Amino acid sequence: MTTAGDIMHRGAQWIPAHETLDRAAQLMRELGVGALPISDANERLCGILTDRDIVVGCVALGHDPSRVTAGDLAQGTPRWIDASADISEVLREMQDHQIRRLPVIEDKRLVGMISEADLARHLTEEQVGSWAEHVYASTGRSAH
Repeated sequence: MTTAGDIMHRGAQWIPAHETLDRAAQLMRELGVGALPISDANERLCGILTDRDIVVGCVALGHDPSRVTAGDLAQGTPRWIDASADISEVLREMQDHQIRRLPVIEDKRLVGMISEADLARHLTEEQVGSWAEHVYASTGRSAH
């Protein structure tokens, strides 16, 4: 059985909800990623921040990224998957919620992220095609 822990990339880092978006952008650059899970004061997942969120939700509105926090842009119910979850559960979670990045949690701690690239490396072309068809279905919502 292939699990979330088998296909995730390790080294994911939280961005605290109180941290500003300019710092979040710097961290994304340092880590070479386009998204960061947002943690509350108790290191619980409270959202995911993407580079697109920073541009569309802050910069394009004329706001100063040094004055807007990651928590200000956290919205909706954060989705995550346990490291021991089967790949079918990973796909279902991502498809059902039309998300492209999924934090992986083990023993209540962030241990990694699953992205489109991780799926492409570990799934068949048919599985990736089916996933993309569901995730990119026209709903008017942005897929994280």
